[in-house]
Order: sequence, then structure tokens, then C-alpha cells
Amino acid sequence: MKFLHPYRSVLKYLIWPGLALVTAGLVAGSIGGWTVLPWSLLGVGVVLLGLGLVSSGSFSRQFWQQRSTQAGTNAVVATAAVAVILLLVNLVAVRYGPRLDLTENQLFTLAPQTVQVVSDLPQPVRVVIFDLGIDPADRRLLENYQRQNPGQFSYEYVDPFERPQLAQAFGSQGQGDVFLEVGEQRQRVQQVNPQERLSESRLTSQLDRIASDRNLTAYYLEGHGQYAIDGSQAGFNEAVASLEAQEYRVEGLNFVETPEIPEDADLVIVAGPQQEFFEAEVEALRTYLDQGGSALLLLDPNADPGLDDLLAEWGLFLDDRLVIDTSGSGQIIGMGPAAPLVTRYGDHPITQELGGGRSFYPVVQPIDVSEVPNVTATPLLFSNEQSRAGRLSPEGDLEFDPDQSPVGPFVLGVALSRPVSETAAVNGAITNGDENGDEVALEDPEAAAETDPETPDDPEPEAELEPEDAPAVEADNADPDAIPETRLVVVGNSSFASDGLFDQQLNSDVFLNAVTWLGQQDDAILSIRPREATARRVLLTPTQQLALSLVALLGLPLVGFAGAGVMWWRRR
Repeated sequence: MKFLHPYRSVLKYLIWPGLALVTAGLVAGSIGGWTVLPWSLLGVGVVLLGLGLVSSGSFSRQFWQQRSTQAGTNAVVATAAVAVILLLVNLVAVRYGPRLDLTENQLFTLAPQTVQVVSDLPQPVRVVIFDLGIDPADRRLLENYQRQNPGQFSYEYVDPFERPQLAQAFGSQGQGDVFLEVGEQRQRVQQVNPQERLSESRLTSQLDRIASDRNLTAYYLEGHGQYAIDGSQAGFNEAVASLEAQEYRVEGLNFVETPEIPEDADLVIVAGPQQEFFEAEVEALRTYLDQGGSALLLLDPNADPGLDDLLAEWGLFLDDRLVIDTSGSGQIIGMGPAAPLVTRYGDHPITQELGGGRSFYPVVQPIDVSEVPNVTATPLLFSNEQSRAGRLSPEGDLEFDPDQSPVGPFVLGVALSRPVSETAAVNGAITNGDENGDEVALEDPEAAAETDPETPDDPEPEAELEPEDAPAVEADNADPDAIPETRLVVVGNSSFASDGLFDQQLNSDVFLNAVTWLGQQDDAILSIRPREATARRVLLTPTQQLALSLVALLGLPLVGFAGAGVMWWRRR
């Protein structure tokens, strides 16, 4: 090292630029990735640092022998060791550790339905987003998906201007298009933008649908004063739009134009009929159910659609009274006692994921459930214990005795199922062979219902029916995996799913889950409610704003000056 002797007085100062370059290289590599530039800075810095230390000579030996230098070195080494340990712990926690979501509404946690779908993916699935930038919220959501099944789920952001051929192959029509790719099949999910981010509900629904190739058709019965679905007026437009977003095909059906329910109907929706059905229309609905169809009946009180005989065959009887909630919970949603707030749900696929969430049903009638052979009946919705039943006076006022003790809970919605063969046998939709081998038509279903000892003529209301006491009669020797079922869901109210109320609380979940279950796809996921942050904004009136400003600008300073004056006076 003698050749460095003439330059030691200058080279010893290379220690400082060497430290600066080493630090710059470490920072650049940690933030931007270890490319050529960080490694170059780090290499040059190490060389300069070494030259500076070697050229310092005796100064260097004196420097390292000082007690302060040794103590400082020990502190630096200890700090670096702690930093490395923390870095390794965080690295392991991010990759393998559990995640804890402390937000009130679990904003960063996937829904149970999503976890089930992603975990059971039968083949690799890729999400392709044609966008210039990466939104942190969208990326976090996709990382949560990938964390559930990293071997089968992946995602990729693609710049449509750098790879226009790929964008054209997917059929992308603009920036922000999101696609699902399963094998050679590609399906557009949505278009993201600053106002609308990636939706877990849409992505999971499309993911389940593209993997299972499911496409259901729902017919909405019209012609009896039901809610409109054509957008001409407020009605069931939001509900239909939600079904179509989940790839359902929703068609209107009027028995005047089509006397029978089409064969491609996966389910029929009857929402709030105000006029009575003709006997031929009731028979068409009965025949459809006999053949293994499914129906969602949303029936309002004070309207007689003429479906009592059909419901009696399933053991259901609609009470002509209204459920009145005297607990005051209706004030939470800005409604009165005629809008019961439901937080208790039956143990059924439609409601099992709703927990203690809230849904409400303005002007709802109770449903009495009786046991019928081969019918499995599960109450879905229960009013609270502080509810009672009352009637509307001719003037439209609720009539009930406030001194009478509440008799709740009442059943507000029921899900029923029955094997197709049993349905046909009970209702007389098929023929049986007599002992000589000849086919004999069964009796008229109405006459059979009148003589059936199992069907009560005047059933008593079962107001105090508890979830654990719900009637559930299993079909004998029925294998649900092999025998097709007829399914029916009846709710004593239809307005809960109408425009304006559909997206409130869990109303949409009840409706969409019922439709999904009626579709008779056992592997179908139920609806996923978008997670929203709870609004915590404090709204002040102009008077309150003025008072708060005066306190902040005058009150608090005066208090401070007064305290200072008191202290000065005491020490004077």
C-alpha cells in the first residue's frame, strides 16, 4: 500500500462519498428493485469506502481504538441486527402469517362465499386488467383472492397501449376492462374507473359462473298489478338489474299471451299481485311446480291473489293481519311499527350467512306453517318478541290493543321443498296404475285437499313458532342428490325488494339468496353484499358551527390567558 502514501491526505476523505453511495444504493434497491443502478452505486460506494479506510493509516488505527468508536460500533451492529430481525419477521408475517381485519365492517376480508369459490377452483383462472395504473384497493382485493388459492388463481395488469394485440384478442373496448380467463374461455367482468372500483360481488359471481357454465332463466309474472320491471316506473328494476348482473336471464310472462310457463323456466317470480289469478292461471302455476319447477311468491296483505288452495297444499296459510313491531326498532330505519325489523333468521342456505344482520319488511303479514307429508318447511324470517298482529281499519289506521302482551315472534317467510314425484302424486298431476294395470286419473286436487285428513280446515295461527320448533318433514327415502325437487319460497311482503328499499340493509341478500336457492344449483354461491365503510361524519347545524368556531377562536385562548394571569398573580 506504499503507492498510496503520497495521496493519503486526500484519499482518506473518500470515506464520506463512499458511505453516501452505499446508502444511496441500498435505498434505491429497496424501493425500486435491484436493477443495474443500485448495484452500481453500491459497488462504487464500497470501493471508495475501502480506499478511504486503507489510506487513513494511523488515524484509522487510533479511530478504531477509541472507546467511543467501539461503543458506537456496538450500537450500530445491534441496531442493524434488530432491523434485520424485524425485516425477517415482517416478511414471514406477510407471506405466511394470518391477517387481522380490524375494520368495523370487515372491509378487507373476503366473503365466505368468495373463499369457498376460490378455494374450490377446478382449474387455473387468471384475471386480466387492461389499465395503465394499478389501484391499491383493487390490487389488495386481488391479492386476497390469490392468497386463498395461489396455485389456481392469478392476476395480471396489462398496458393496452403496449400490448394492443392482447387487448384485441380479449375484446377490450377501453381502458379499465376486467376479464376472466379460464382455459380458452374469456368473460368480461366489468370496467373499473376512479368512481367504480373492482367489485368482489361481480368478480366472484362471474368466477363461479364461468367455471360452472351456469345460465339460469327467471320468468317474472305480470298482468295482475305486480311491480313493473321495464323501467317505465318504480318497481322491481333494481332487483332485476342485480339478477342480470349475475348472468340471470329475466323475462316477463303474461298468461294472457302465454297460457303456460315456458319449459326453459328455472324459476318463476310472483311479486305483489293485487288482482286475483284466474283458475286456469293457478292451474298453470301448479302444473309447473308439479314438474319440478321453483317459484318465489312475495304476497302482500290486503290483497287476495287467489293462491290459498295452492299454498294449502304446501301447508301454508296467510294470516290476513299485519305484523306490528312495538319494540321501537322501526325508528332506526325511519319507519313506524308496521315495518318490522328482522334480525333472526332460520337455519337454511338462504339465510345461514346473514348472521344477526338487519332486513325490514314494510306492511307484512304473518305466515302459519303446518306439517304436510313429504314437505320440508323451514321458516326463514322471524319478527322479534315484541311484535303483535293487528288489522287495518277502513280509514287505514292500525287497530291493536296496546295493553295486550306481545305474542311474537311471527314467521314472515318460509322456504319449502318436496320431491317431484311426491308433488305430482299429491296434486293429481300424474296418473297411477290400478291393480289391473290400467291408468286411473287422480281426483281433482281441490277435492283431494278437502278430503285430506292431513290438511286442517281452519288452522290456528302459530304465532309463537320458534326457529328450533319449525316443522321440517323429510321426504321418505328421498335422496336430494338423485331426486329432483320442487322448491317454493313464500314471503308475506313484496315491497322489501322494491326500488328504493332493495339495497337497504340485507333486503337484497334475502331476495338474491332466495332466487339462487330456487335455481336448484346446489353448488351455486349466494349473493355477496358489497362492503361499505360506516359513515362517521358529524353533521352540524349552522348554529352549532358558529358556536364551535367561537369556542375555538375566542373561548380557548381566553381560558389560556386567564390561566396565565392567575399563575402570574400567584408568583408575583
